[in-house]
Amino acid sequence: MSSAAFSPHIPDLDLITYYAEKQASFFSRVSPWTKFGCLIFIVLAITLTRNLAILLILYFVVVMLYMAARLPIQKLVAWYALPLLFVLSLVGLMIWSEPGVPLFTLSLAGFTLTLTDNGLLLLVTLTLKAFISVTFSLFFLMTTRYQYFAAMISRIFPSPLDQIFLMAYRFLFLTLSMTASVLKSVRSRGGGLMHSVRMQGRLFAGVFAHVFIRSFERGERVHKAMTARGYAGSYVSHGEVPRPALPGFALLAALVILSMALVITSPYRGW
Repeated sequence: MSSAAFSPHIPDLDLITYYAEKQASFFSRVSPWTKFGCLIFIVLAITLTRNLAILLILYFVVVMLYMAARLPIQKLVAWYALPLLFVLSLVGLMIWSEPGVPLFTLSLAGFTLTLTDNGLLLLVTLTLKAFISVTFSLFFLMTTRYQYFAAMISRIFPSPLDQIFLMAYRFLFLTLSMTASVLKSVRSRGGGLMHSVRMQGRLFAGVFAHVFIRSFERGERVHKAMTARGYAGSYVSHGEVPRPALPGFALLAALVILSMALVITSPYRGW
């Protein structure tokens, strides 16, 4: 069962995998190494810069790439809820302590909180950084077949980190499926997620305890099934990852130069 059974704001792993395996756009034929290099540049760029203009340009570029790959933009907007919630929980208090030009003041329980222009800028900057990284990460996952993704993980990470990463990724599908099945069972009996939080706390706790226990049981059965099929502690990927073409190498070289420029001009270079 799809993770969309929980909420439309939770990224649907089944849908992501479907696009990765079935999509036939130009970007699905681009070398995964080229897209991975772009991902590294994106992460480096949003880490090293706090220039709002650069972040806006990066966000525009990654959204255009996402749309050009014919990926579901409506889903992307709904999935933005999680990174936005993370940013708000991270800087929800920090924005009130930033010096700058006061925009408005809020009095609460004897405390006075003032939102300044720098506080608002901090919120916008971190939100843009989260949206950029999430958008391009989804673009990378939804245009790269799992065969290539697994082969890249096997070549990048040493053992047993590669095995842990790959197994954890696949086990997410099992856990989400079990959780969706349990919640569907609860709803069919007149319960509900929010109703259980407010009125049936024991039922709500029991649902997740049941999923936690069942996850261990399912994991043990999966391990026994893999062992019966010859698994000996190493999940080996035999597929070849397509190498970048000449334009791909040129793009990667340009990104290396841009990365060096960002490092030199970064306000954090003193670290």
